[in-house]
Amino acid sequence: MDRWLIHREVPSPNWNARKLPVSMVVLHYTGMASGAEAIERLCDPAAEVSAHYLIDEDGTVIRLVDEDKRAWHAGRSYWRGVTDINSASVGIELVNPGHEFGYRPFTDAQMDALIPLLADIVRRHGIAPANVVGHSDIAPARKTDPGELFDWDLLARYRLALAKPKPRMRLIYDNDGAFYLALERYGYDIADGPAAIRAFERRWRPHRITGAIDGQIGALLFELLIARDLGQDC
Repeated sequence: MDRWLIHREVPSPNWNARKLPVSMVVLHYTGMASGAEAIERLCDPAAEVSAHYLIDEDGTVIRLVDEDKRAWHAGRSYWRGVTDINSASVGIELVNPGHEFGYRPFTDAQMDALIPLLADIVRRHGIAPANVVGHSDIAPARKTDPGELFDWDLLARYRLALAKPKPRMRLIYDNDGAFYLALERYGYDIADGPAAIRAFERRWRPHRITGAIDGQIGALLFELLIARDLGQDC
C-alpha cells in the first residue's frame, strides 16, 4: 500500500484472521448521519462491524483495519459461490447518510480519493473487475448500498469495475425461473427473487428500480453472461 493514499489511521479492534485470499472489493455507504458517527461505530467493539477503509466526504482516506486482516463489513452474504466474503474481500466505506438519512450523490472529492485507492488494491491483489461489487450485490435481501447514485461508470472508465453492457435487443426469458437461474449463474443470491432483481437494477439500471423482470434487464443479464462465458469480465 502506498502511504500517500492514506491520510489517517484510526485502528478498529473489530477484525480476525482471514481464511481466504483476497479476490474482491466490496463498496459500501456508511448510512449514518455523519462520518464521525460512522467511525465511532466501526471502532466500537460492541458493534462488531468494521471495514478496511473509510473515505469521508472531503476525500480523507482513513485506514481502520490492515488488509491482511479480516474486517467485518459484509455480514451474511454471497457472490459467485463465496459465502465468507469478509475473508475474501477488502471493504471500503464511503461516508453518505444513505437512504435512511437523506441519500445524496457521492462527492467529487470522495470519488477522486476512491479511484487511486481502489486501483492500488486491485493491482496488488489481482482482483477482476467483476469482483468489484456493491454491498447490495452480495446481500440483496438486506442491503441497498452504495445505491443507485454511485458512479459505477466512472470506475469502469478506469477499468476498475465492469462497464454497463449495451443490449442489442430486449430479451424475455421463457419463464421467471429461467431468469433467476441466469441471475444466479452470474453470481447473485436469488433466495429473495425481487430483492435480487432490485440489486441487479441498482448496479446495471439505476434509473429504474422495480424488482420485476422485464426485457431490458433480461437483455443486460444476457450480455453480462456472454462476457463472463467469454472470459471478458476478469
